Amino acid sequence: MQPFDIDKTDLQRLKAALDGDEAGLQQVLQQYHSSEIAILFDNLSPAERERIVNNLSAETASDVISSMDEEHHPAELLVNLTPEKRSEIVEELDYDDATDLISQLDESDQQEILDDLDHEDALAIRNLLTYDEDTAGGLMNTDLIKVNTSSTKNEALEAIIHQSEEMEEFYTLYAVNDAEELQGLLSIKDIIKAKKQVTVGELVNSDFVYVKADLDQEEVAKLFSQYNLTSIPVVDDRMKLLGRITVDDIIDVLEEENTEDILKISGVSEDEELSGGWQDAIKSRLPWLVINLATAFLAASVIRSYEDTAKKLPIISAYMIIIAGMGGNAATQALAVTVRRISLSDLSDKQAYVTVVKEFLVGMVNGAATGLIVFVVALLYDSNPMLGLVMFLAMTGNLIVAGVTGASIPLLLKRLGIDPAVASSIIITTFTDCVGFLMPLWLATKLLL
Repeated sequence: MQPFDIDKTDLQRLKAALDGDEAGLQQVLQQYHSSEIAILFDNLSPAERERIVNNLSAETASDVISSMDEEHHPAELLVNLTPEKRSEIVEELDYDDATDLISQLDESDQQEILDDLDHEDALAIRNLLTYDEDTAGGLMNTDLIKVNTSSTKNEALEAIIHQSEEMEEFYTLYAVNDAEELQGLLSIKDIIKAKKQVTVGELVNSDFVYVKADLDQEEVAKLFSQYNLTSIPVVDDRMKLLGRITVDDIIDVLEEENTEDILKISGVSEDEELSGGWQDAIKSRLPWLVINLATAFLAASVIRSYEDTAKKLPIISAYMIIIAGMGGNAATQALAVTVRRISLSDLSDKQAYVTVVKEFLVGMVNGAATGLIVFVVALLYDSNPMLGLVMFLAMTGNLIVAGVTGASIPLLLKRLGIDPAVASSIIITTFTDCVGFLMPLWLATKLLL
């Protein structure tokens, strides 16, 4: 199956169906997968989305709503449905997906939806709402299959069949004792192959990875990647089994975290929605631009302090722009690599040192190579070998500074407990701009005047 891309034909077909009767609309909707309908929703009004959901089965509608982009506010769509339709859809959702949706609503809407649900479903969702959404507890689903360690083979199979009736899929079985404390993992294959008199306790794999409910979602994602997991159990401080996190939830986490880091490095608040309006974009970006303006004034003050040199050697202004710009690009490269390394794993002191030394060497070699090009340009076009030497030294020095700051600043911020993706870019830009102007002006003052 190829990835679904919206084209005019799909939209025209759906729009035409929306202009017709319910039977025609249902016929058109049957041609699309639930995830494809969610993509088509990007181009529809809230009223059109609501009508489509009302013409879908509860099972399909739940899949569509859970697949919708969060920026299109699927929870609000849920609120606008009739209580009966809404309850049917929520009860079809996995508890973790239902919790994610309901958590986006205000307290009164949450209460209204939960009051209409089956008592067991409402209780499970209320419990999940108590956890921070960015933690393992906020990611977990309480639907799982657990078997008592004292159970025989037949008892275990009966328990599995009974508990899996309303589950679409399960990756792992969990063995617990009478106190519901997690003892280990089970393989359905081992249970099927076991002799009748064997108990679950004899089949348990006690070497397993688990997480506490308050662990940050980024750390959970690292465990999935490190151990190639498809699911992971969530426990409390007494090892009581609370739920499980599956790999599909982690894919969403990785997408969210990567988007967040990209926006932060670019000086854009994570609160700005990718499809938001211009007012939201201004609100999100203007504060960072004001901070950047302040750092630009700092760089400009460097030029002011060498005003006489700039007047006597006006050509140097053109070269300064090149050197500062190259420093900014080199710093951005070092920053991106370092922030990514930090996000994948906490670097030890030795690893941090090696990272900085590597960027120093990269900056020195790249600076010398690009500085040599600038030297040749100054020699050919300006017939001034000393000017070329000044620019060679300035370029080399600024790219060394760019590499070292691009690596060391995020590492230092991480040690101080500050998110390196947020503050690094502005600090590093200030360094490379100031040094990019200072070095050629200072060297020119010393060597050319």
